[in-house]
Amino acid sequence: MPEMPSPGTGRRSGASEGSAVRAEVWRFLAAGLVVLAVIAIPAAFWVRAIAERIALDSILATTQRIADYALGPLATEKLLEQDPASLDRVRETLDPWIDNSHIVRIKMWTADGRIVYSDQAELIGRTYELEGWAQGLLAGGPGQATFEAQGGAENTYEAGRGELVEVYVTSSSPSGVPLIFEAYFDDKVVRDIQGKVLAGVAPAFLLALAALQLALLVPAVRLARRVNEHQEARRQALQHAVEASELERARIARDLHDDVIQDLAGLSYALEAEEPGDGAGGLRTLAPAREIVQGSIRTLREITGKLYSPELDSDSLPEALGLLVDPLAARGIHATLRLEGHPRLAPRQATMLYRVAREALANVTKHALADTVLMVLATDGRHTALIVRDNGQGFDAAQGAPQGHLGLRIMRDTAATVGGTVDIQSWPGAGTTVTATVAAGSPRPKPPAPVPRQP
Repeated sequence: MPEMPSPGTGRRSGASEGSAVRAEVWRFLAAGLVVLAVIAIPAAFWVRAIAERIALDSILATTQRIADYALGPLATEKLLEQDPASLDRVRETLDPWIDNSHIVRIKMWTADGRIVYSDQAELIGRTYELEGWAQGLLAGGPGQATFEAQGGAENTYEAGRGELVEVYVTSSSPSGVPLIFEAYFDDKVVRDIQGKVLAGVAPAFLLALAALQLALLVPAVRLARRVNEHQEARRQALQHAVEASELERARIARDLHDDVIQDLAGLSYALEAEEPGDGAGGLRTLAPAREIVQGSIRTLREITGKLYSPELDSDSLPEALGLLVDPLAARGIHATLRLEGHPRLAPRQATMLYRVAREALANVTKHALADTVLMVLATDGRHTALIVRDNGQGFDAAQGAPQGHLGLRIMRDTAATVGGTVDIQSWPGAGTTVTATVAAGSPRPKPPAPVPRQP
């Protein structure tokens, strides 16, 4: 009969599955937030730049309207000659704009660089050299609006106020004299427009990304569950394969013990019983035959002992590992077992480490050509590792196991049934180190020093 799961196994499996799915979902959400930040931050700067351009265009249009409809008609010949009454009329006309439009400064220039009017009276009548772009502006070029700090010779009264919006447009007096109108706006105008644009665009943009994230969340959960189910199915398949292998090993060991070994033992007794009555020639014939049979019995018993894995726990594992190491001396291999700490293992974990040790030592005796083996069972309280290191011929681990050798794959599959891992390090001529670890998630213990060759 198949072994029935113990009470609570299903609940534990379900809880483990739910925990794995939740972990994957949280990872998905975290990745989504990272992507959202990666997209949203550059997009915010892009929207901010667009909003700044919109604000500058709006301010440029406002300044052009002031020049065409407010200042231009007042730019009479008397104003150009700095008539006080004409200056007062311009000041009265511009004061409402300055008070309500965040205008910091207004200047009116002639083509020769003379300031005809400014709300800062000290500037009226002064002459400054115009930059090259002014000639293009006077020739009918488009107006300009920039966002920068002011530090020019003509900007004495604007310096120290931080970034201002500087606008240049052209118009003409009623008599046709070309004039340049310059206005400085507080940066709050741009910041307000940028804030309004961002406030209008950001919610829709973030909502769209959040909706996309939520739409992908459902298939992500399904995918995580499928992946988890696949991993669980693979783990169970490996567990069943290992258990089936152990059952087959036990059956073969039982059959050898109950049939072949018993028959050979009976034959050995029969040969021993025949020896006294057969004379010298018979003794010379039967004695070697009896020795061969008894040697075969010992070999078969050793094989049956290796085929059958005992049920182990934390207390019995060290002794079982010692029984694996002891026979190596008869093969000329100096083997050492070292214990570092007392492991706390479930029976399945202890049995897994025993199977890995058995397979590793089998590879040592069959393929490694080693004369020294060090086995370490180490624990730090949170995880346990079994390390088997030999000084044999080794192989190139990057190329995988030598062809036809399934031992390394068997060790990895065996460890996977209990959530463990097996790491194999080997180099040609430098030996091999096999490290089996259970209770994943903790750092592995430091491997022992390389095993020297025996003289």
